[in-house]
Amino acid sequence: MVEAVLIDLFNLPTSLHNDIQGVMYNTLETIEKCSSTPAPFVYVMCCQMPGSERKGDQDSLLPALREFQSTKKRLEVVCAQTTAAVLYTIKQILDEKDLSIIKVILPTLRKELMKVYIDHLFTAVYQFEFEDLKVTSDCNNLKTIGSKSEEQAVSTQDVALIQSEIQMHLESLPSLKGELTILKSSLIPDDIFLHGFTTRTGGISYIPTLSSCNLFSSSKRRDPQVVVKENLRRLANAAGFNPENFHRIKTDHANAVCIMGKTEPDSYDGIVTNQKGVTIAAPGADCIPLLFADPVRKACGAAHSGWKGTLLGVSMATVNAMVSEYGCNVKDILVVLGPSVGPCCYKLPRESAEEFHRIDPKCVRQFDSAAPYIDIRRATRILLESGGILPENIQDDSVTDQNQNVTFCTACHPDKFYSHFRDGTNFGTQIGFISIKD
Repeated sequence: MVEAVLIDLFNLPTSLHNDIQGVMYNTLETIEKCSSTPAPFVYVMCCQMPGSERKGDQDSLLPALREFQSTKKRLEVVCAQTTAAVLYTIKQILDEKDLSIIKVILPTLRKELMKVYIDHLFTAVYQFEFEDLKVTSDCNNLKTIGSKSEEQAVSTQDVALIQSEIQMHLESLPSLKGELTILKSSLIPDDIFLHGFTTRTGGISYIPTLSSCNLFSSSKRRDPQVVVKENLRRLANAAGFNPENFHRIKTDHANAVCIMGKTEPDSYDGIVTNQKGVTIAAPGADCIPLLFADPVRKACGAAHSGWKGTLLGVSMATVNAMVSEYGCNVKDILVVLGPSVGPCCYKLPRESAEEFHRIDPKCVRQFDSAAPYIDIRRATRILLESGGILPENIQDDSVTDQNQNVTFCTACHPDKFYSHFRDGTNFGTQIGFISIKD
């Protein structure tokens, strides 16, 4: 069932501008005939240039569309200078209404270009179908605008131009929810390492559970990769690293570790490097983003540790990789636990809680209940100390000075952090990142 219809009038032939209302009547009549449900929302896309660049044809098209809009319910005219700007505005409207099944009616010669825009600005959450825009000919028969013979493959240059247009539009958007904020640990020496933990402010993601500095995109979420890339660009600019030399963990909730410079595994929850200027990062939206730094051997690491990864020992697997690959002494390695769900909020089924209870009974609260509270941070500290990390070289929620705290509970602070536990499946993601300074 189509929930929304987009009518693309960008590059509409000049000969049709004077009969734009006729074009619209024909198109809407077709939509109504083909719709088995109440009329879908209709959005008309058209170009609106700045006043100094307007042409007579452009001036005549928009007023006619506005007049037509005033007579039709559930129809909205959306204008901007570029296709990227119009589509992104419409995407915001669709997301606000939670619409995902969309028909695009457009001239045939625009179809392949439109698919490129859609591939970049939308994710697999949305379903698109395409239909040719038709008008009434002199013989009162419908004809397609732009014949099949005019349909052209999109060149590499066209794709590059579209990507540039999208990027320029996203870069022009204001930051949401305040300025971009980075939490830093006093434990990691900033004369050797660049590091930090992100919060949810200062990006352009607008969907409530993803707003605003979401740093992960997937086929199950509505934030496309281009938006995440723009959020990362803004983070890199604020933090001072190169986003083109950035490597994020490919999460598997296990204990595999990637060694930068060697063959990359298909998935891994730890990553280590001794290369200067390479920024590595671990995601977290309840799971713990851990940062590792050895100021003696000048090596660093990052790990993603949820309850499964904690039990599988991903934190010590990352430490052991630094020891074996770079000759680090375990007593020199510093470890910082970033924002993550705290023992105040996090529950697991009894059978999983039993495994944490075996690490230390203090890792479990209300052990006799069906879903005890779990302290994955405490479990992580115990496993690190058991592996030889010095207690004073670990920074976590045991810090008493709140000005030094970076291990906030993500579920308790909706204004600062994303939380899968709190927000459900369409959740945003923050990261912990670290690199060795040049």
